[in-house]
Amino acid sequence: MALAPSFVQEMETRLQTEKTRLEEELSRLSHRQASSHGPADDHAGESEDESAAEVAAFSDSLSVETELSRALRDVEKALEAIKKGTYGVCTYCKQDIDERRMRARPTSGSCIECKKTFTQEV
Repeated sequence: MALAPSFVQEMETRLQTEKTRLEEELSRLSHRQASSHGPADDHAGESEDESAAEVAAFSDSLSVETELSRALRDVEKALEAIKKGTYGVCTYCKQDIDERRMRARPTSGSCIECKKTFTQEV
């Protein structure tokens, strides 16, 4: 039982909205990093505590950027699957993914059973 075309259209709209949000967030984050001082900048006269706090903040920003980039990549993969007509089909067992799973996680590329198997093996 393949996903209904109206459901796929609904998911595509959600994914496009999420893609736009992620791109905007990444752009804002990159702009903030570019306009602030990085940890490699010259910090003559700063205390060690100030420098350590700045390095920690920079590191946190990189972590956030990594997570946002990963989420964007997943959204783009899901949109590509829609274009190819493979959206909602498990990449492992090639069975249809339950609509409830797709609604809960529109970027999912695996069914619940394969995901359970995969996470137990890792």
